Amino acid sequence: NWELCIADGSVSDQVMQVIQAYAQADKRIIVKKLTKNKGIADNTNAAIAIASGEYIALLDHDDLLAPDALFEVVRCVNDNEKADVIYSDEDKITADSARRFEPHFKTDFNIELLRSNNYITHFFVVRTSLIRQVGGFRREYDGAQDYDIILRTTEKAHKIAHVSKILYHWRMHSNSTAANPESKKYCHEAGRRAVEDHLNRMGIEAQVQ
Repeated sequence: NWELCIADGSVSDQVMQVIQAYAQADKRIIVKKLTKNKGIADNTNAAIAIASGEYIALLDHDDLLAPDALFEVVRCVNDNEKADVIYSDEDKITADSARRFEPHFKTDFNIELLRSNNYITHFFVVRTSLIRQVGGFRREYDGAQDYDIILRTTEKAHKIAHVSKILYHWRMHSNSTAANPESKKYCHEAGRRAVEDHLNRMGIEAQVQ
C-alpha cells in the first residue's frame, strides 16, 4: 500500500516520457510535471503536496531501496504506533550497482550526535502531518535540506524509531557527496546554518562553527 510521488522539474521530454510509461503501467506512481526546476527543496515540496499517504519516505532519484525497505518501515509503524519519525541503516553502492560497501550502522536517536553530524540522512520516513506542520523543505537550506528537515521534525516528534537494518543504498558517482563531500562545499554552510537555527529554536545559546 504505497505510492511513488514524482515532481519532475527537468527540461527533458525524454525523462517525462519514461516516467509516464511507468505511471501508466502502475497507478501507484503519481507524477506532477513542474513548469520549471524550482530546486531541491521546492521540487520535493511539490511531490509532498500530491502525496496521500500517512507517512512520507524520502528517496533520492539515483539511489536504491532494499527490497524489504517498505515492509520493515510498516512493521516498525505497527510496533510503534506513535512513531512520527523512522530511519534506518544504510550503505553505499557503486554507479553500476555491482558493489555495495561502507555500511553505516547507526545509533538509536542521539540529539547530541545529530547536532554535530547528520548521521541519519537515509532512509528517512516522517509522518505526513508532521512534515506539513513544520512547513516542508526550505529552499534557503538547499544542499543541507535533509539535515534541516530532520532537525525540525525530530524537534516535534513524539517518538523516533530506528530500524537497525540496511534499507537504503546511496549511489556513489563522481559528483555526489557520497563519493566526494567536497563536491558541494555550499552544503557545509547550509548545514551550519541549519544547526544554528535548530539551537535558536531550542533556546540554546551557542556559536556553530
